[in-house]
Amino acid sequence: MRARQLTLLDRLLAEADTVLRTLHNRGQPASRPSPAEGHRDSSFSDSERRHIAGLMRVNHTGEVCAQALYQGQALTAKLPDVREEMREAAREEEDHLAWCAERLRELDSRPSHLNPAWYGLSFLLGAGAGAIGDKWSLGFVAATEERVCRHLRDHLKQLPIDDRKSQLILQQMLADEERHGENALAAGGADLPAPVKELMGAVSKLMTRSSYYL
Repeated sequence: MRARQLTLLDRLLAEADTVLRTLHNRGQPASRPSPAEGHRDSSFSDSERRHIAGLMRVNHTGEVCAQALYQGQALTAKLPDVREEMREAAREEEDHLAWCAERLRELDSRPSHLNPAWYGLSFLLGAGAGAIGDKWSLGFVAATEERVCRHLRDHLKQLPIDDRKSQLILQQMLADEERHGENALAAGGADLPAPVKELMGAVSKLMTRSSYYL
C-alpha cells in the first residue's frame, strides 16, 4: 500500500503541533542524554546563580528560535534533500532545547516570557528565506549558526569556572552548531550580503539582552 502524500494542510497542522510543544516546553524528549548527566552541581552565590540562569535562558530562547527557523525553512524549501537537511538539524536542536530547559529547572529558573514573539519572528524569517530560494535559505542557516557559535563561546567564558554542568551543555551545543553551519555551506548555501548580516546581528543583540532578564 502506498503511503498517503502529505498535503500542505497536513504539514501546517504538524507545524502547529510543534509550535505548541516548543513554547510550552513539551517538545520531543532529547534523543541524546544531556552532556551534564552524572555531574554534580556546585554551590553558587545568588548572583552567580542568577547570571548562569540568565545565560541559559538566552540559550534556551536561541534554541526556540532555531526550531522556528528550521521549521519555517522546511515548510517552504523547494528541494526534498534541503527539506531533510532542515529537519535533521531541527532534531538536534530539540536536544539543545531539552537540555537548556532542564538546566533552567535545576537553577530554579524559567524560560523567557518573550519566546512566543521570538518564535513567530524566526518562523517568518525561515519561511521567507526558504521561499526566496534554497541557496539563500541555506546561507541564512550558515550565517545564523555563525552568530550562535559566537554567543556560545562568549557564554562559556562568562560561566563560573566550577559550573561544569552548564559548560558541558554549551560545549556540545557549540560542536553541533558548528557542524550545522558547515553542512549548510556544503549543501550549497550562499554567502549573505553584509547588510543582511548586520541586520541579523542587531536582531540577535536585542534577543540576547531581552531574554537574559525577561
